[in-house]
Amino acid sequence: MKQETTPTTTAKRNDALKVYAKDGDNLPRATATAILATSFRHAITTSHLHKAQFGSMEDAPGYGDYADGIRQLGAHAVTGDLAFASELLAVQALSLDNMFTEMARRMALNMGTHMAATEAYARIALKAQAQCRATLEALAKLHQSPEQTVRHVHVNEGGQAVIADQFHHHAGGCQNAEATEQPHAAGTGATQGSPTMLSHDAQWNGLPSPCDQGSEAVPDARRQR
Repeated sequence: MKQETTPTTTAKRNDALKVYAKDGDNLPRATATAILATSFRHAITTSHLHKAQFGSMEDAPGYGDYADGIRQLGAHAVTGDLAFASELLAVQALSLDNMFTEMARRMALNMGTHMAATEAYARIALKAQAQCRATLEALAKLHQSPEQTVRHVHVNEGGQAVIADQFHHHAGGCQNAEATEQPHAAGTGATQGSPTMLSHDAQWNGLPSPCDQGSEAVPDARRQR
């Protein structure tokens, strides 16, 4: 029994730049906007980076093909999907860890005979290790619950303010506490136990006043109700 297979169609390499012109835009301006878009610029860079490995393939992708792929993958991040970012950070951490082990292996082979090569490989290995750790920290932070800082200001009797910072998760929910006590003016009975402020001369007025003006009563900032 002969099994029939569906013939595959070979698509032509796509190097075209897609230009979307809106009403009122001219073609040069729309072309400049398409060139400045992140997808096409990164497509050119990606094409040159993979040219050595895939440039000789019969079905090698072109600039337009890379641009469509980058645009499709980037669309998930725009919508808030963290799966692409998580996968990207995870595979980058694995690649960095592979770099660390390879550089450490080469360092061990040259140790004791070629010190310059040993130091060079050790330096690269430690850099790869540090970047791997930073990538894993970014991945862990990506999946942590967001936190917010809630600042509580408590005003005690006498006008002394105490500020306390507390961290709360968004998921738990917390409302800022309201201060139940407020500073009161002197003579209202609320701050009779607080000491008086000393002037530069305890036996005379704290500040000199013009001779043609007498002292006037200053209204209380706040009275006790």
